[in-house]
Amino acid sequence: MTQREDAVLRVGDQEYTLPVIVGTEGEIAVDINQLRGTTGMVTFDRGFANTAETKSAITFLDGEKGILRYRGYPIEQIAEQATFLEVALLLASGQLPSQSELDEYADEVTHHTMLREDMKHLFEAFPREAHPMQILASAISALATYYPDALDPRDPWAKDISMKRLLAKVPTMVAWSYKYSQNQPYVYPRNDLDYVANFLHMMFSYPTENYEVDPAIAKALNVLFILHADHEQNCSATTVRVVGSGHANIFSSVAAGVHALSGPLHGGANQGVVEMLEEIVTAGGDIAPFVERAKGKEDPFRLMGFGHRVYKNFDPRAQIIKRHAQEVLAKLGADDPLLDVAMQLEEVALGDDYFIEKKLYPNVDFYSGVIYRAMGFPTDLFTVLFAIGRLPGWIAQWHEMQKDPTTRIGRPRQIYIGEPKRDWVAIEERSTS
Repeated sequence: MTQREDAVLRVGDQEYTLPVIVGTEGEIAVDINQLRGTTGMVTFDRGFANTAETKSAITFLDGEKGILRYRGYPIEQIAEQATFLEVALLLASGQLPSQSELDEYADEVTHHTMLREDMKHLFEAFPREAHPMQILASAISALATYYPDALDPRDPWAKDISMKRLLAKVPTMVAWSYKYSQNQPYVYPRNDLDYVANFLHMMFSYPTENYEVDPAIAKALNVLFILHADHEQNCSATTVRVVGSGHANIFSSVAAGVHALSGPLHGGANQGVVEMLEEIVTAGGDIAPFVERAKGKEDPFRLMGFGHRVYKNFDPRAQIIKRHAQEVLAKLGADDPLLDVAMQLEEVALGDDYFIEKKLYPNVDFYSGVIYRAMGFPTDLFTVLFAIGRLPGWIAQWHEMQKDPTTRIGRPRQIYIGEPKRDWVAIEERSTS
């Protein structure tokens, strides 16, 4: 990170000098930390789209060029070569681990996968039809009550063990809440399986039968988790940071991130894609009317899985996912009409002037839901799978923020547009509106 020539802000006949910061990849930021104190003014930025709240060394994203890198490593290389826990350690530590370091880390995480037996009562307190994202957020928040001695974000030991516990226990929570919703017996974690295989075993095995995890399915899910692992300062990562900036423990901070991810404009989009494809198939499979509806200015319908808040080019994750979607469906022998419709929509989006002009390329959600569906996951679990994948990013973002001595509690400003000062009116003197 370097410094360059200062920027000058001119307001009326006054000029103010503002420092300029340049990031590793040439990103330029005007430092306005002293703006309000110096001038009495604040900036107005809806959705923080033009605001860099932090300096981070975790993920680089260039939406115009379709670039995504974790700690400098291209996502195309990481997705095909790494294990999920290897990526989790990379994001948290900043360096690729040696084999012995990775083995030690994986062993520590694996031995925290068990949940307290009484946590079953938490899952059983929810209606069976409750959405898994709300259950997951509640369960993560509840972890803080089980480990009160490891909640101080300023204690290195507490941070380390809490981050490992969180990463280890979330798949067990997801599997147990799913088993409860299906009236099936809980399946305990197995320490002889790797992270992804263990999750699949807890989800789909039964005590009465021998269940073998398909390596091809485990590989595809490993890739999906990695592709979701971090995505810079998105809605949920920012939520984790803001909550954590008040020195909230990691369980509370990540639970807030889960809630942020649950919205249909964020993590819930992959569920929306499958629901949209199902609607098209139910209507006969003809995509033309739906494409025309998406173009209509007055029609609220829109094609889910196209376009991205940041990417103005092809989402690099979507290209990787598309290949794995085809491999998984071929492996499972699935003849899914949803995939046929998805491929037709992609062809239209890449060739239609309307989509090209508006840069509505298929994004990461477009194919992920089709893969999850083929693997046997119910639609309402898609966003939960996104959350498992995003755990390493949330953990790394929270950890980086806690280590940064310049971190301040999140406290945005506002522009007040309400009534000016007025006097209180006694209730008997108020007019009826």
